[in-house]
Amino acid sequence: MVPTSHYRMCAGREIHFMEWGAGNEEVVLAWHGLARTGRDMDHVAAHLARRFRVICPDTIGRGLSQWSPEPRTEYCLAFYEKLAVSLLDQLGVQRCHWLGTSMGGAIGLRAAAHGLKGRIRRLILNDIGPELGAAAVARIRAYAGNPPAFATMSELEQFFRTVYAPYGWLSDAMWHLLTETSARRLPDGRVTPHYDPAMVQQFEHYTEDHVLWDEWDALEIPVGVLRGEHSDLLLPDVADALRTRGPRAQLETITGCGHAPALNTEVQYALVERFLS
Repeated sequence: MVPTSHYRMCAGREIHFMEWGAGNEEVVLAWHGLARTGRDMDHVAAHLARRFRVICPDTIGRGLSQWSPEPRTEYCLAFYEKLAVSLLDQLGVQRCHWLGTSMGGAIGLRAAAHGLKGRIRRLILNDIGPELGAAAVARIRAYAGNPPAFATMSELEQFFRTVYAPYGWLSDAMWHLLTETSARRLPDGRVTPHYDPAMVQQFEHYTEDHVLWDEWDALEIPVGVLRGEHSDLLLPDVADALRTRGPRAQLETITGCGHAPALNTEVQYALVERFLS
């Protein structure tokens, strides 16, 4: 299945997305994590494209999407939700399933309770809940807010292999792809991760942005949750609460990884498909 690359103006900003399985009736909106890009969804999207039309956006400030000229007001879940609503409206998608890793799941959770209420049919959260582990937030801010730069792509790949080791197993080819779709070259010729470092201002100006228990308790749709066995972001007590509060999620633990499962193995594909069914 060969994907296609597209751009749309959403809420006044240019947003890039990859589309898989064009022509399929049912739609999955697959949204990536904080410092990542929509290309992280390539593997699961290729699998799902046999049955679904899969839309994989780059959030504003990431990948090939525009960087925000107003980072203080636009790098937050409320604005990301506006982007999602605008994108689906422009694509003529009235109802969809939402698959979100980390931040992408938080956007989906918020949207399912607000701007896309009644339009999201099923919600799949990949290692994210209505509350974040403080240690994980500190860890992510430490590397995401001050991205390093390297002379070579090989050095950048080694950096990714280190900071994203909690993703679990990736083949060498998968690490190469992750690196090549996550790099941008600086004016001095060095390479660095493909995102706007200002996006971490979200944690300074919107300290309660990821506290979403009210939204969780308001959901009336099926929800599936994948949790990395060693996740420091979706803590065990929060994961347990997801099974007893609000929509009473189906919870599955992915062994051999932390935050967040890479959605790149047959076991993980099968769990996503089961949730979508």
